[in-house]
Amino acid sequence: MKKTFSLLLVLLLSIGMLAGCGGAEEEAAPEATVYNIATDTTFAPFEFQNEAGDYVGIDIEILAAIAEDQGFEYELSPLGFNAAVAALESNQADAVIAGMSINEDRLKKYDFSAPYYDSGVVMAVSAANETIKSYEDLAGMKVAVKTGTEGSTFAESIKDTYGFELVYFDESPFMYEDVKTGNSVACFEDYPVMGYGISQGNGLKMVTDMEQGSSYGFAVMKGKNTELLEMFNTGLANIIENGKYQEIIDSYISAE
Repeated sequence: MKKTFSLLLVLLLSIGMLAGCGGAEEEAAPEATVYNIATDTTFAPFEFQNEAGDYVGIDIEILAAIAEDQGFEYELSPLGFNAAVAALESNQADAVIAGMSINEDRLKKYDFSAPYYDSGVVMAVSAANETIKSYEDLAGMKVAVKTGTEGSTFAESIKDTYGFELVYFDESPFMYEDVKTGNSVACFEDYPVMGYGISQGNGLKMVTDMEQGSSYGFAVMKGKNTELLEMFNTGLANIIENGKYQEIIDSYISAE
């Protein structure tokens, strides 16, 4: 009898221990990864705030569509372009989507997705300006650019040839205002951004043809967040194939 009781006790204890272990495993199950993705604050039509204060734009909608397609979660951090890049480099953000051009210098530090938009650079002046029509007209003048953009890179490459001085801004609206007030006579900007801005009444006009620029990509630090990058690429291919990508582009950029 004692032997039977002892065996029963051992069995019950064993079952309790197994149940306890199973509970511990359930409690220790890892939570789903939520990626922190940094972006710009004012780079319409790629990211900007609507009247309700929500961030919208091509980048925002492409990211949302890809996340839905691939089933990953993320938090969006609108920081401004320079701050977004700084957050990525300091491991405060997992990735950046901010109309970020893919170029040789950035490829040394970041891993990029497949290009999701091909852009170019144009020069714009105040809508009332009738004297600045070409790069030659910029000699001895101040020209506004946004720090870290394809527009600033292009302007830097030709400033000595045409003899103009650059004035740097962190946000596009401040750059546009500098041109409208006459402190700078022109600015360089990505074509889709300037085209959208003009359609929304930013007070500027384009005076040059588009110079071929770089493609935009989704960026992570080199060698990090490879799973996220792979999901972005797969999701991008899927939304291009199912038509969602073109639907997003057409809602912000019109060919007419």
